Amino acid sequence: MEIKAIKMYDNGFMNQSFAFGGEEGKSAFDEQIIYRSSLQNFLIDTGEEVILVDTGFKSGTPAPAKKLGAPLYMGEKVDDYLDAFLALGYKPEQVTKILITHKHPDHTGAIEYFPNAKVYISPEDADAMKLAGDNIVRVTYKDGAYHNFPAAEKIADGIYLIEAKGHTHGNSIVVAESDGLFYMFHGDVTYCDAALKANKLSIVFEDLAAARQTLDRVREFVKQHDTVYLSTHCPEGYENLEMKRVMNI
Repeated sequence: MEIKAIKMYDNGFMNQSFAFGGEEGKSAFDEQIIYRSSLQNFLIDTGEEVILVDTGFKSGTPAPAKKLGAPLYMGEKVDDYLDAFLALGYKPEQVTKILITHKHPDHTGAIEYFPNAKVYISPEDADAMKLAGDNIVRVTYKDGAYHNFPAAEKIADGIYLIEAKGHTHGNSIVVAESDGLFYMFHGDVTYCDAALKANKLSIVFEDLAAARQTLDRVREFVKQHDTVYLSTHCPEGYENLEMKRVMNI
C-alpha cells in the first residue's frame, strides 16, 4: 500500500482562536498565536485499486485572498487538485473509489473528474449536497465497530470508513492499516495537530456535542495505536506521511 499527498495550498496560517475556540469561545485564546496552514488531500494505492480520500476544490477555483489577521488563510496555491493528482502519475480513469470525509467544497469539489469512481459518503452529507446517481454510495457503516469507534464500513483490505459526526452532521474519518501503522485521514476533526494535542475543537462544527465525542474517540485511538495523523489543513499532514511520524499526545 502506498499513500500519497495531493497538495493544493501551502505556506498559510491560522490563529489559535480559530483552531482552539470551539468550546470555550474565541476570546479564551490568543489571536496572535499562529499555526501553519496548508491544504492537501490524499490518495491510497493498494496495488489493486486507486482510492482517493476527498477531492479538493474544483479546477479553477480562485485562491482565497491573503489577509493579515484573518483567522484562517490556507496559503498560496500550489496546484489545482486535478493537476496535482495527475502529477503523481495517475489517470482519472484509474480511480475506483472516492471516500468523502465531509461535504465541504475543499473536500468534494473535484468528484466529477473521476468517471469510474464510486463515491462513498454519509447519507447526511450526500443529502446536503443533493448527490444522486449510480456512483453515489450512501454509507451505512454496516460492519459495526472499529476498535473504539462504534460504526464503520470496510472499504478494502485494511481500509475503513468510520462514522465521526460533529464537524458536519455526516462527518466521517478514514483509517488505513499498513506495515503496523494506522494512517488516520480525519478531514477536519482538528485543523492543526496542535489542537489534537491540546484537546481543542475548532470553531467550525455543526454539532458541538458530537464533535467533542468524535475528538475524544480520536484521541483515545491515537493513544492506543501507532497512528500517523494525516491532517488536511496543516503541513504536518504531509510531513507526518513523509516521515511516517507517529502521533504522540
